[in-house]
Amino acid sequence: MKKLFSILAASALVAGMATSCQAPNTLSASEEAEGWQLLFDGETLNGWRDFNGKELTNGWTVVDGCIQASGEGGDASGYIVTDKQYANFELMWDWKLTKGGNSGMLYHVLEGPRFKVPYVTGPEYQLIDVEGWEEINNAKLEEWQKIGVDYAMHLPDQSKMKVNPVGKWNTSKIVFDNGHVEHWLNGEKILEFEAWTEDWFEKKASGKWGDATEYGLAHEGLICLQDHGDPASFRNIKIKELPKKAGDKVSLFNGKDLTGWELFGSMRLSVDDEGNLVTQNGEDLQYGYLGTREYYKDFDLTVEFKQESNGNAGLFFHSFVHGGYKSNVVNGWQCEVAPKNCDTGGIYESYGRGWLIQIPDEKETILKEGEWNTLRLRVEGDKVETWLNGQEMIKIEDKLIGSKTGRIMLQIHDGNNIIVKWKNFNLTKL
Repeated sequence: MKKLFSILAASALVAGMATSCQAPNTLSASEEAEGWQLLFDGETLNGWRDFNGKELTNGWTVVDGCIQASGEGGDASGYIVTDKQYANFELMWDWKLTKGGNSGMLYHVLEGPRFKVPYVTGPEYQLIDVEGWEEINNAKLEEWQKIGVDYAMHLPDQSKMKVNPVGKWNTSKIVFDNGHVEHWLNGEKILEFEAWTEDWFEKKASGKWGDATEYGLAHEGLICLQDHGDPASFRNIKIKELPKKAGDKVSLFNGKDLTGWELFGSMRLSVDDEGNLVTQNGEDLQYGYLGTREYYKDFDLTVEFKQESNGNAGLFFHSFVHGGYKSNVVNGWQCEVAPKNCDTGGIYESYGRGWLIQIPDEKETILKEGEWNTLRLRVEGDKVETWLNGQEMIKIEDKLIGSKTGRIMLQIHDGNNIIVKWKNFNLTKL
């Protein structure tokens, strides 16, 4: 028995050594079976490019099997992103910094000419040599700026923090599972939280991101590495995608108040005695938008509307407003809601292409002016379909729509005293 035990123990030791000596930037058979994928092949930067770019131009290189930031970046530059977008995942990576080094791993990053830097949309797992940074800069970091934080939002449990010295490798992990978020450091879970809860929105509104209207709202986006002016090295970057929870039903409006919505630009809002949402021009008669504070990508939405005055409005999707809460510059797509003979149910784009599809002339009679109408909007991948009062209005496929995400928004057009009522917002996530 002793001999058999010794043989088994030796076998276990060899197996353990084989596991611990696994070559960097490779996956074990068990990892491959579990669905892990490498984001870095150890030799090239294939699959990575500049943020808001099509190629790599900003100094990132591969050195000795590591992705290395040159240290030439800064707050406004030095970011690289994955080609692919990710929604729910476990993301692991090894990293090491130089003395005073500052870097980060971001996720759910969105691109576009309105987003100049990744962190205005994507949450960040902060990577920083706290002691070195404070010594070099002769300043103290805020707690929300230190290693392992969900930057400017959530703090880690300091009793769980085990950081290896500068120049040594550390291992971090982010879990994002349909809004449940975890940060791990060297095998210990250091923080967890739920995204898009009342507490989450309160933190967002009261801190650094109070004016960053689109921060943290995306349910999917790019993975991003940061060069913040200090050399940093990364290896063993791997991801396992987790399933999306579909089929959830959401009532966007509670019939009482504007919980779950945010106002942009100029619009007067009220809830009448019958529980209808009333939207109308502000005193300046300019554009106004009421947007969900959450993003929705693939969904099937029905809503009822009644045009009481003029009726020139719209139901936007995959949209955001640029320039803060006082702005009315919208980016995205509009399902038209307008007077008769003005294409209610058609799709208009504010990115520059204008009308993507208008309704057939013979369908203009489907709209019931001055009465309640039922509008249905279904968006799934590249496909968009609309129905008005049970009759199909348009069907279109568009890759740009499929690549984006954003808020659902109600518009009031400028120039007139427009009044539109809304009720029974029912959305199913696809």
